[in-house]
Amino acid sequence: MKTDDLISMLATGAAPVDRHALSRRFGIAVAVGTALATLLVATMLHVRADLADVAATPLFWAKVALPLSLLLGTLWMTARLARPGMTTGFRWLGIAVPFGAVWLGAITAVAQTPAGERAAAILGQTWRVCPLNITLLSVPVFIAVFWALRGLAPTRLALTGAVGGLLSGAVATLAYCLHCPEMGVAFWAVWYVLGMLVPTAIGALLGPRLLRW
Repeated sequence: MKTDDLISMLATGAAPVDRHALSRRFGIAVAVGTALATLLVATMLHVRADLADVAATPLFWAKVALPLSLLLGTLWMTARLARPGMTTGFRWLGIAVPFGAVWLGAITAVAQTPAGERAAAILGQTWRVCPLNITLLSVPVFIAVFWALRGLAPTRLALTGAVGGLLSGAVATLAYCLHCPEMGVAFWAVWYVLGMLVPTAIGALLGPRLLRW
């Protein structure tokens, strides 16, 4: 077969590009992952009994703002990484700013806490189980996010896997807020962040294997 004939055949058989494939796949992944993580919270951990009361306080929404802002930031960055040859540009700020804000808030809170109470402010009551719970809740989200990524064309596989893992951790943490009794900024800055970094590290390790195309 001549080269011109081959090019003509490939061009004739080419299907139109679905411009909404990325948003649709991530929409499905985040919706399904959020639903499953929330279901796990409701059935395995249980929603905190005073949720209606605590939801009326600004501090609760400050807690929710951390994973929610990271969810949006990682989606923003992943949308670029899922396309071959695209740079992330300044989109890393969507991840760096929430982390920086919670750490700055934690430093301020600890500095204003009496020295003898600082360890308690950081450890809270659930530091032993918090990162593990977030990691476990992130599993169904992780699977859904990597399903979305495998249907696209990322080229920076380790970075894409890491950001996808952080996305799953952010969704899991958002669901975990329905159960978690901790209301200290210093606690969130350490243990919520650690819980989200576990699927991030796993995503970085598995990305080159699971996202290869």
